[in-house]
Amino acid sequence: MTDRAAEIAANLAEVLARIDAACAKADRDPAGVRLLAVTKTFPVEDAAALVDLGVVDLAENREQEAGPKAEALAGLRPDAHVRWHMVGRLQRNKARSVVRWAAQVQSVDSGRLADALAKAVAAAIEAGERAEPLEVLLQASIDGDPARGGCPLEDLPALAEQVIRSSDLHLRGIMAVAPLGTQPEVAFERLAGAAGRLRAEFPSATELSCGMSNDLEQAIDYGSTCVRVGTALLGGRGLASP
Repeated sequence: MTDRAAEIAANLAEVLARIDAACAKADRDPAGVRLLAVTKTFPVEDAAALVDLGVVDLAENREQEAGPKAEALAGLRPDAHVRWHMVGRLQRNKARSVVRWAAQVQSVDSGRLADALAKAVAAAIEAGERAEPLEVLLQASIDGDPARGGCPLEDLPALAEQVIRSSDLHLRGIMAVAPLGTQPEVAFERLAGAAGRLRAEFPSATELSCGMSNDLEQAIDYGSTCVRVGTALLGGRGLASP
């Protein structure tokens, strides 16, 4: 094992221990919290090291980096069953590219983006580039600030209704980031309430993606089923993937 691989292995053990401890405190089963490793700006070799350690859910936030990295990882680890997730803001004109590599898009925040993704999935299935519908999470705006992206909480049901009308999209839940300047507990409490209301109306929306390196414990306390961790796994800085 290289020094870098050993560093990542130690970081992963620490993150998993944090998740276990947070679940114990919240009286939750750790199996109900998925670790999503965010590999943005880090080289494909780091992604391969995570895969070797059993992490198969990987995330990117820029399509132009993600596509080449997913392809490179497939070459390095051809037998690995990796699921790539798009977690960053997505322009509609990137939909066709994203559906070639993403198993899930966690940043659907408008009806126009949902439509673009549905059309792209249909075209990709017809072209033999993918075999199944795209899982989507609705990106919620906890504070309603349009500059940060996300759908206002009160508009989530209408967006969910649009998503479920498409046979090419599968609604899985909602995602959000705690706004800067807001206590994570306050943000996640609001988000948990919105998630509960959405699940009551749309039973397939079971996933709540919130919590990152600095606030995953608070997110788990409020019901997060997916924590998105980059810095705590790979460090604060990385070199862009080729």
